Amino acid sequence: MLSRRLVLAACILAAPAAPASAEIVFDVIGGSEVSLEGLLQADGNWYDSDVADLNGSGNNGDDSEFELRRAEVVVKGKGPGNVEWVVGYDAKADKFLDTNVRYKWGAYTGITVGQAKQPNSLEELTSTRFNDFIAKASATNTFGIARRLGVQLATGDENWSLTGGMFGRELTRNLAHGSGFGLRGTFAPLNRPGSFLHLGLSAVDVDTDNDTARPRARPLADLATVRLVDTGDITDADRQRTYGAEAAWVSGPVKLQGEYMQSTISRLAHSDFSGDSAYVYALWNITGETWTYRNGLISTALPDNPTTGLWQVGLRYDTIDLDDGSVQGGEMDSVTLGANVYLRSNFKLALNYVQAQSTRRGIDDDPGIVEARAQLHW
Repeated sequence: MLSRRLVLAACILAAPAAPASAEIVFDVIGGSEVSLEGLLQADGNWYDSDVADLNGSGNNGDDSEFELRRAEVVVKGKGPGNVEWVVGYDAKADKFLDTNVRYKWGAYTGITVGQAKQPNSLEELTSTRFNDFIAKASATNTFGIARRLGVQLATGDENWSLTGGMFGRELTRNLAHGSGFGLRGTFAPLNRPGSFLHLGLSAVDVDTDNDTARPRARPLADLATVRLVDTGDITDADRQRTYGAEAAWVSGPVKLQGEYMQSTISRLAHSDFSGDSAYVYALWNITGETWTYRNGLISTALPDNPTTGLWQVGLRYDTIDLDDGSVQGGEMDSVTLGANVYLRSNFKLALNYVQAQSTRRGIDDDPGIVEARAQLHW
């Protein structure tokens, strides 16, 4: 297993030998144009723990943690005809990513069969390489549904999109499971190059499968071993239903984005549990670049000047509440100050500072975390 991870990671590291580009097209096989994409992320976290030791029994000391976060290889094919396909694998997590076949009837309409991201959450659906902060928001990590096996049908045009799907477990064994369905709709009442307003709603309903659910969240630090808010096992759980609302506004080099998610776990012999979470942030491209918008998703542009890069600064407020009746999972508010630089077409450096304030069962825990990431992508 380790050797396979090392081989795949080495393939990613070797990619910069090719010219800088979003993807590497290397052959046409059976009428399908085959291309290769990859993502390598290395993270460091430095903790100013308050009550809980955020590094637990980590190997890098009590106050720090360093880890290869992702090592992804993705092979894509276009054609023959209106068929597109993709096979993705993360060597670090030892799991499959998007692995599916899509048939398109037009620029915006198509059906996807296989493993894909489910129709919920603007942040969850945005490519990881373009995350505006190192750790995703509490709402996304706690209530979002990521990749699952299933069938999706999507349609729309330049200003709206509608996606619905049914899904089961993840393709990789022993990971997320439970059948369900999801629906997401978006609308852009303003949509001009460099200036747009995005609005969206989503709903996901999933069977808990093993009759147990456990919403919880780290203090916006992916390498932390402790969840400061944690419901513990919610037993006799039947289904979990999550509603989401999202909005984003872009005007030139400035972006405002926010989401709210409310999730209810229906229980067979106890009162239902409900929790919610939200975030809002502002991001400024210091070097003047803007964003592009298509199919209800936002993409980060390449640097106008590849040598000096695209520089960003951002500020995020995040909140999550997992207290409801007899279930006391806790509450947490966090503020993140971040900076990113995209260098040429393949490199990104990120630095974040997170200040969290949490309360769970009468205990306050207010740590601070410095986070850094080095990223190679193509």
